[in-house]
Amino acid sequence: MQIPRIALGLLLLGAGVAITALAADIKVIANPSVGASSVSADDIKSVFLATKSSLSDGSHVEPVLEKGGAAHEAFLREYLGKTDAALQTYYRSLVFTGKASMPKTVGSDAEVVAYVAKTKGAVGYVSAGADTAGVKVLGVQ
Repeated sequence: MQIPRIALGLLLLGAGVAITALAADIKVIANPSVGASSVSADDIKSVFLATKSSLSDGSHVEPVLEKGGAAHEAFLREYLGKTDAALQTYYRSLVFTGKASMPKTVGSDAEVVAYVAKTKGAVGYVSAGADTAGVKVLGVQ
């Protein structure tokens, strides 16, 4: 059975809208000590994959991850292009080879905000509805 082209196009368009909606459901946050007010998606990927420890403005940063949940899954899919299992394997290989250590991981949006607020250079992500008092919300280009 062949799917009519219009139905296939609508299906693909719907998938694109769902993926775009995921990015809109996440806020990237930073400790107020971070000089940048916006970051590129490439900077986010590099920092969270431990290939860079500073942003393009020179701010030294330390990533913090959530252990799971919708914001975590959306962040991984949108910015890192990995599943949680693939990310854990990636980090384990970095640790095993001595290239990096495991990033800080916390259990909820509130814990991410609290950690980022008190840790100089920390960057993280939370769901769009999370209270971000005490941290800087970064624009993503």
